[in-house]
Amino acid sequence: MDIVSTIATMQQRVSDARANGQKISFVPTMGYLHQGHLSLLEEGRKRGDLLVLSIFVNPTQFGQGEDFEEYPRDLQRDAELAVSCGVDIIFAPMAAEMYPKGYTTYVDVEGITELLCGASRPGHFRGVTTVVSKLFNVVQPQVALFGNKDFQQLAVIRQMVLDLNMPIEIIGMPIFRESDGLAMSSRNV
Repeated sequence: MDIVSTIATMQQRVSDARANGQKISFVPTMGYLHQGHLSLLEEGRKRGDLLVLSIFVNPTQFGQGEDFEEYPRDLQRDAELAVSCGVDIIFAPMAAEMYPKGYTTYVDVEGITELLCGASRPGHFRGVTTVVSKLFNVVQPQVALFGNKDFQQLAVIRQMVLDLNMPIEIIGMPIFRESDGLAMSSRNV
């Protein structure tokens, strides 16, 4: 398994894979993996020849006063778990790689993002759709897997893919729960 931190290297790797006829499956995450993430990776391994996991704590989806600085991070731990699921590449860019100085372009899905979680977290889904769009452009997957835990996010991503004619199959996977019934989340730690 390789850990890639630059867009140029990641794009070259997926370009080579596509040229060799490989199907790319992709699991975008913010890291600090748990069993729910591992189930996505295991399914992704079945659906593609090249399995890519992204680990990127996206600053544009955190609002003022949210937990960006405290969000759990442990790339070494995540890499060990990723190896056990057969991940081929972890794409783990720094924020400056994804949002270089002077960055001004955003993706905004209207309507569906203004309800539920979106109503209380202005700008959150704009950050999510922007980073996922960027990740899709970098990784060029044919299939991407997301957990049903963030159901509104899944619906927003599906709408974005439809509206922007992205040739990517979006797979929603079941929720994994803690022993007390709480949905597993990296934030649970």
